[in-house]
Amino acid sequence: MESPPSQRGKKFLDFGFDSCRIDAALLCFLFSSSLVVLTLLASFIYHFLRSHLTYTYYLFLAFLYDNKRRKKGIPHSYDAFVSYNVHDEAWVCGELLPELEGQQGWRLCLHHRDFEPGKPIVENITDAIYSSRKTICVISPNYLQSEWCSKEIQMASYRLFDEHKDVLIMVFLEDIPAKQLSPYFQIRILVKRSSYLSWPQDGQHTGVFWQKIRQALEREENAADHTGQPIVIH
Repeated sequence: MESPPSQRGKKFLDFGFDSCRIDAALLCFLFSSSLVVLTLLASFIYHFLRSHLTYTYYLFLAFLYDNKRRKKGIPHSYDAFVSYNVHDEAWVCGELLPELEGQQGWRLCLHHRDFEPGKPIVENITDAIYSSRKTICVISPNYLQSEWCSKEIQMASYRLFDEHKDVLIMVFLEDIPAKQLSPYFQIRILVKRSSYLSWPQDGQHTGVFWQKIRQALEREENAADHTGQPIVIH
């Protein structure tokens, strides 16, 4: 093997080893650049994705808890968790609660009454949904604009599609045009795939509405209905 022309006649010990040394400046640059990128990424996750990661964490814990509860045959603590916006509390306490708990005898879970004080709200939500046989979502324009209500219906719909059980009851307090529902992807999909109830307007008779609520609560969870045919009681 011939040597390169520029190195002919030189001894091996005369070769310089500078090219074999590690460039410390380059290493410092790479380390500091990686540190800056990781810091920016961590800051972005903390400020913009923290709530989503927390929600996903509690959702995973709830999934594990529900599997454990079902394997051990532990009964549900409530018949239904009522998901509603605080602006609709007058209807929930004045109409829904007296009828379902007072007249029909169901045991409901309400956040203002049954959530554990001092417990993270997302954990309270997951416990309420998975500790109840079903979830009743009281949907109104106020409900659509609430971040926490959005998380509640997301979690309830996740349970619906994961377990393939009839665990979600949607009640519309007023007619909401499809155009207004279009930004709310999750609710729009649920309306298309599941049955729902509509509260009678203008003082109309409510007997049929409460009868439908009773039937929905009495129906076994395994009898999921995804026909997409809405039950609308006016």
